[in-house]
Amino acid sequence: MGYQSLAECVADLEQHGHLVRIETPINARLEAAALQRRVVAAGGPALLFANVQDCRFPMVSNLFGSRERTRWMLRDGLGALEQLVRLRSEPQQILRRPWEYLGVPRSALQLLPKRVSRGPILANRTSIHELPQLVSWPHDGGAFITLPQVYTEDVRSPGLKHSNLGMYRVQLSGEHYLADQEIGLHYQIHRSIGVHHAAALAAGKPFRVNIFVGGPPAMSVAAVMPLPEGMSELGFAGVLGGRRIRMISRGENLPIHADTDFCIVGEVIPERLEPEGPFGDHLGYYSLAHPFPVLQVREVWHRTGAIWPFTVVGRPPQEDTFFGQLIHEITGSLIPEVLPGVVGVHAVDEAGVHPLLLAVGSERYMPFLKSARPQEILTQASAILGQGQLSLAKFLLIVAAGDDPQLDVHDVRAFLAHLLARADWSRDLHFQTQSTIDTLDYSGLSLNAGSKVVMAAVGPPRYKLARDLPENIRLPEGFRDPRISLPGVLSVTGPPCPAPSFDYDISQQARATCRTATSAAMDRFCAALVGANSLDGIRWIVVVDDSQFVAESLRNFLWVTFTRTDPASDLYGIESFFETASASGARARSAASIAALPIMSVTRLE
Repeated sequence: MGYQSLAECVADLEQHGHLVRIETPINARLEAAALQRRVVAAGGPALLFANVQDCRFPMVSNLFGSRERTRWMLRDGLGALEQLVRLRSEPQQILRRPWEYLGVPRSALQLLPKRVSRGPILANRTSIHELPQLVSWPHDGGAFITLPQVYTEDVRSPGLKHSNLGMYRVQLSGEHYLADQEIGLHYQIHRSIGVHHAAALAAGKPFRVNIFVGGPPAMSVAAVMPLPEGMSELGFAGVLGGRRIRMISRGENLPIHADTDFCIVGEVIPERLEPEGPFGDHLGYYSLAHPFPVLQVREVWHRTGAIWPFTVVGRPPQEDTFFGQLIHEITGSLIPEVLPGVVGVHAVDEAGVHPLLLAVGSERYMPFLKSARPQEILTQASAILGQGQLSLAKFLLIVAAGDDPQLDVHDVRAFLAHLLARADWSRDLHFQTQSTIDTLDYSGLSLNAGSKVVMAAVGPPRYKLARDLPENIRLPEGFRDPRISLPGVLSVTGPPCPAPSFDYDISQQARATCRTATSAAMDRFCAALVGANSLDGIRWIVVVDDSQFVAESLRNFLWVTFTRTDPASDLYGIESFFETASASGARARSAASIAALPIMSVTRLE
């Protein structure tokens, strides 16, 4: 059986050398997070801060900071979950090897949450100010819960079956909230909590929210798992944790997870929005303050011996990197079932996960006619961008599996070389404008709004990629220090942008000013390179604020290029042209080579 409590998990990790206990007093403001980041970077163990200054609750971090430790914690249920996933994609396996699936009926039973009348969580009451006040980065707008499990139900059909468990950050303190009475509830676009919130508003009913912190680690994993709408995270957690999830029924109130460490019971205040943030986020920049719902706190519970788990997000890789790896391990085999013809999809962690997707598809439409241009993989690209959180991608790079059966979608360097050697920029760039992007992404023109581009490539290699800096390359005034970042990719230091700001309105103005200035500069840059023989083998030019930094590593290139670029606004063409796509005058930009200008409009995490 899996862990029934976080304390049981912590004791097990410590006993087997996966966790280090720190008795030295540690401050929850900045110090705990700084230690966490250093230990993650070093590939170190989980950390138990047994003595938190000005707080009676211990804190634990880095629980999921390695693949090996995560699999260790979930060892009692991970195999069973993988069996169920395998059966969904290949149901005939149970007939071929029935002895391997003898435990499936018990696993199926664990999918059902268990209603109970009491549990350890109701042992004690506390207040918001008594909880650990974790501040991760210097400019954060207050203390945050960074590993919450936010539980909601659909008021149109209440109950565990139609519940949602998600991981949405929660701001515990700040100048816009009444101390101990109100907290900030942040959630991003395309999250199921939004569906529940909208339903409550439409019905004119209270939108109740329970926030669980702690409990068995399977609950945290379930909260980040991108399950289809209507599929229960509680059931997923039951199988993954090796035991049914116990939920305490409380009449008209939402149920409470019996085995969690903390629970905040609240209700969203109708029509009340307050600035939430800033917050140092997973793209490696601060997300700014924006209006988000306010949760009125009704009760705060904790179990005896409660432990407060936390994580720190920032420029990848961080602890959440391993969440992504686990999600791929569990759900990777389902991709062909959900997306027919798609062989694999990789959300690139170094680029912040959502900005960049790599995909390998299939060209099967007309096998008797070998086409030199993308066909079916464009259909598959549309399907990928229509799937839940995958729809937040800005750059989708897709190639055909038949062109190189050995190509690994997770080998980013090889994948980029494969695409750049084949893509014809005069036809293989497909833009979507006025679309949605990640709430935390500031490259677009406004919150949640931006664009996408699909880069598709099929067929044999067409271009030889330059591996050395072209000789006698001449750049226009204001552009300097050209460097090869990757085969076929040139990085150039360009004109500086205005300084970033933590004020959203000022930052909007700064971005608009920056775009106006750089648009003219980029047009001049592209015009100066027309017909330059020295660009042979250069397929992509990235104009950045520091080309030396970008060229130092693949990690730097991915982070700078894709987190800070809005495709429709920031991709420019050398020898570009416009082509009428319809009688209505819609136009598509294409080019012989492309140049990208990442715009930094918010502050880096340092």
